Amino acid sequence: MPLALEDGSRIGVIGGGPAGSLFAYFALTFAQRMDLDLRVDIYEPRDFTKPGPAGCNMCGGIVSESLVQLLALEGIDLPPTVVQRGIDSYVLHTDRESVRIDTPLMEKRIAAVHRGGGPRDIQAVKWGGLDGHLLTLAQQQGAKVIAERISDVAWDDGRPQLRLAGSAQTYDLLVGATGINSSGWALFEKLGLRSKRPQTTKAYVTELNLGSELIAQHFGNSMHMFMLDIPRLDCAAIIPKGDFLTVCLLGRDIDRDLITAFFQSPAVKRCFPPDFPPGEGECHCSPKINVLEATRPFADRVVLVGDSGVTRLYKDGIGAAYRTAKAAARTAVFSGVSAEDFDRHFMPIYRRIARDNRFGRLIFTVVHGIKLFDLLLRGVLAMAAKEQRRHGARRRMSIVLWDMFTGSAPYREIFFRTLDPRFLGRFMRESVLPAGAGKRGKGGTGHGKRRAWQGIWRWRSHLSSRGTG
Repeated sequence: MPLALEDGSRIGVIGGGPAGSLFAYFALTFAQRMDLDLRVDIYEPRDFTKPGPAGCNMCGGIVSESLVQLLALEGIDLPPTVVQRGIDSYVLHTDRESVRIDTPLMEKRIAAVHRGGGPRDIQAVKWGGLDGHLLTLAQQQGAKVIAERISDVAWDDGRPQLRLAGSAQTYDLLVGATGINSSGWALFEKLGLRSKRPQTTKAYVTELNLGSELIAQHFGNSMHMFMLDIPRLDCAAIIPKGDFLTVCLLGRDIDRDLITAFFQSPAVKRCFPPDFPPGEGECHCSPKINVLEATRPFADRVVLVGDSGVTRLYKDGIGAAYRTAKAAARTAVFSGVSAEDFDRHFMPIYRRIARDNRFGRLIFTVVHGIKLFDLLLRGVLAMAAKEQRRHGARRRMSIVLWDMFTGSAPYREIFFRTLDPRFLGRFMRESVLPAGAGKRGKGGTGHGKRRAWQGIWRWRSHLSSRGTG
């Protein structure tokens, strides 16, 4: 017998972040098209209007340009009260030099936001958070927000049941949008979900209260990206917002030594005013992030969305939440809520994100290699800088870097762009030309060879530490 939603069916959503709110929004929107009366309850104990831990959702807070466009097509606009700064460029910093890269179409389409009410040391709440905005949209569609925590789950005559303090609620569909915390996963495993949990690593996020004037003077509307020779650091960013800078470090097991090395890096210190040495802000956290997807994120009447199951590697996690939430909602309303329905209609979107992450891991492995070879790193910067100076030039390197650092394009697309013979030819010319100049200089050949062998040895060590060597 097929499992389908009908008039009066109830859906419980655990988690009111972007994935949970967007699922509720789309489920109720699709149900209205079908003239289907659904009740959707969102369980979210946090208050996203409050600063600090009470409203925190631990995120760097960048909405990519591609997601801004997709949300606009869905009728979801990000108001000025949520977007604290429009990003029109990024500055790529290495240990020795920097290059500014403008958005390919010269438009401000990347939004810098807070997820909750802001850092704990915020002086006045001037903006709303993204999560609160999306949760409000779900409520406007008819969802009910319940500020309670789930104490347990069980099956009630073939339907999932949530147990609260002093009550229990039974649903026709249960949606997991709890992120990757172990307590959320334990609830779904109690319901018999047979899936390997996502593989995780630790990131690092801190908020620095620099003030809007200093931020405008020293950081502008640019997202600052860092390709530094720091072991275990895959990617680092400083994102200007209203009165705060968000510092986000991504890599393998971010620890105190790595954080200190980043803030003490000359490339980072160059960005800050002399009287404001960079360091950890009052509001900081080390959240887990999903780096490898869950294997089977659904069962009869149960489905996981957002990074509970899969998310994009390091970038555009909100975009992955949007895609998985919409796919799950479409499946539930138009097809059914059985495991077979989710496997047939939800999993293709899920697998597409997971497969794309394979290319992402390959790209970041190559980036580590480039960081270890001065000639290649100079080639990246020289090629991007020349493209920025020449009006009308094909900005091949600029677009690759832009999309890689902002999450505005799939990793697969970025990877195959780098295989274009025109891209490779230009990149190799820009990388080799400095080498030729060095050879003609005093002692250039010996020094260049030593640096090359050092880079090869360190890259081999990096690959071995990741289990890919």
